Amino acid sequence: MADWDAELYLLYEAMRTRPATELLEKAVAHLGSRDLEQIVDLGCGPGNSTELLVREFPEASVIGLDSSPAMLERARERFPHVKFVQDDIVNWHSETSLDLIFANASLQWCPDHAYLFPGLINKLRPGGLLAVQMPDNLSEPSHQLMREIAKRPRWQEQLSAASGKRAVIGSFEAYYDYLSPACDLVDIWRCCYGHVLPGPEAIVQWLQATGLKPYLDPLSVADRKLFLEAYSRAVSQAYPRMSDGRVMLRFPRLFIIARKR
Repeated sequence: MADWDAELYLLYEAMRTRPATELLEKAVAHLGSRDLEQIVDLGCGPGNSTELLVREFPEASVIGLDSSPAMLERARERFPHVKFVQDDIVNWHSETSLDLIFANASLQWCPDHAYLFPGLINKLRPGGLLAVQMPDNLSEPSHQLMREIAKRPRWQEQLSAASGKRAVIGSFEAYYDYLSPACDLVDIWRCCYGHVLPGPEAIVQWLQATGLKPYLDPLSVADRKLFLEAYSRAVSQAYPRMSDGRVMLRFPRLFIIARKR
């Protein structure tokens, strides 16, 4: 895919960071009084989740990892004292065993979770935590409409692979089976956020920074404009305005915390 747009992503920073905050709170509770030395923020983006980790664990070495140069540039501007590394999550190798791997809204872009998750656990020290949050919204109208519009004759050929860019999130039981052989704790839960936005156009803007990218990136400028127009019309119908004129974006997310035995 083309590089990410850090500034567009940060337009809704507070809402995007809330799940990371809640994931970290639960991770801290599972860690107890343990002192952490080595932490990696996988898919750190513009550094909003990395900031949480640095603030919570000021004595630890925190590294932010992302594949996007634009996101990393923004993160380094915000936090010049933190080490940020450009790498791909799937091919990343840690030089040391880690106390905490934090992955907020990143692993849904990685394939083969049956292989990925045990591999991440192998990078932890005994007692170390893997803390994961993944959008689980492929069945929501916001994403169903992307797939439906991509199947229209004008875009069908160009966008035949777009829906496969994101992994299909598995069941609770599947992730438990991936993690339990090497872990003495596997905590899994699902939460649906209700994001109140100014109007349907804000939903489109939100998703242009994330879920829409695989559909927009392959298109020419002209086709991208037409796709967004068609998608915007569909979103306006699927997300009617509430009594105050605003709209509600339902956003389910899956959370997983696993502790290495």
